[in-house]
Amino acid sequence: MRIASLLPSATESLFALGLQDEVVGVSPECDYPPEAKGKPVLSRNRIAPDAMSQGEIDARVGEHLQHGGSLYHIDERLLADVAPDVIFTQGLCEVCAASIEDVKAVASRMTRSPKVVSLDPTDLDGVLASLETVGRETGREAEAKALVESLRARLLAVETGTWDLNPVPTVACIEWYDPPFNAGHWVPQMVEIAGGADLLAVPGKPSRRIEWRDIVTAAPQVVVLMPCGFGVERAWSDVGLLTRLAGWRELPAVRKGAVYVVDASSYFSRPGPRLVDGVELLAHILHPDAFPREWPETAMRRLAV
Repeated sequence: MRIASLLPSATESLFALGLQDEVVGVSPECDYPPEAKGKPVLSRNRIAPDAMSQGEIDARVGEHLQHGGSLYHIDERLLADVAPDVIFTQGLCEVCAASIEDVKAVASRMTRSPKVVSLDPTDLDGVLASLETVGRETGREAEAKALVESLRARLLAVETGTWDLNPVPTVACIEWYDPPFNAGHWVPQMVEIAGGADLLAVPGKPSRRIEWRDIVTAAPQVVVLMPCGFGVERAWSDVGLLTRLAGWRELPAVRKGAVYVVDASSYFSRPGPRLVDGVELLAHILHPDAFPREWPETAMRRLAV
């Protein structure tokens, strides 16, 4: 089977199921596992986020979406050359990958039209179901079932480990700094399993823009900074966008030194297997004595007061 993945989480899942040799093309964001970066890149981001501020990124994204344009250009000729049997994509987020409409349109023009599979989970159960879908569509149902069972076991281990832990810390997960966005979809569920109470978002609902005063009023005991698509270094370098705001120093989390910058790209933004690592990371942040695992600075850094 020849597989094209225009979605980082799908690429991660495909490799986890042992399908790396069948993957014939990926998106520019498909960087895990590292071997994925050696595959032909089938789409291109129309903006250059690495060279833009968070405010500039938000403005450019808003312009593209307002005018009905996609943030990604699909290399139609290259896609035809690699001739996939199936294309994995998504329709959940207009910012994260080529639009489902564009993918279907391009696929329909190919000599041998591939099957287009859209993976659109909004919570952890949906993420695990998407893994099973990938397995079913690629003939790796047994491998997918085993992987899902192992991930469920890890989630259960964290959940049972936090059942009787008190107090339950209140948490603000911030997905974008300028302007501020909460972290929605699966993130509130991740916080709950890890033994916290998310103050800003509703499980299963999309991330949305919020006002800075909403965060100040919520007075979280822990703040987790997870700007979408960024690793720790970029998230850390941009933190001044928040620390200069009125009320930052009065946040309970800031006063007690409980502000953490995490690798959102790896553990929170992408609905793939490593979200379970993200739950384990949150458990360590919220209850370090109960979950004493050492995490590298590439995964998490604590912001000094």
